[in-house]
Amino acid sequence: MQRFAFKMFLNPGQQAEYRRRHDEIWPELSVLLREAGISNYSIFLDAETNTLFAYLERTDEHRMDSLPNAPVMRRWWDYMADIMRYENGVPVAIALPELFHMA
Repeated sequence: MQRFAFKMFLNPGQQAEYRRRHDEIWPELSVLLREAGISNYSIFLDAETNTLFAYLERTDEHRMDSLPNAPVMRRWWDYMADIMRYENGVPVAIALPELFHMA
């Protein structure tokens, strides 16, 4: 199992809407993420900077690279585009290196 973290950026004033949409996450999107080898997925917000911090665990055989090709993922990204920073039709997501882990 691999730990993976990344950051994204929420548009100002969109915290409640972001939470509402994720509280109602589409079941087919959850299935897609699990089938891609993703589990224990959390997203946190630094409200001072509107930076979203995401953490997930993925299997060694994960298929995260295939997610952009999945129709449900594309629909979700289209749905979220008005409340997040996007470039070329996808949310800006910057991988973060792990510097410390305590098991």
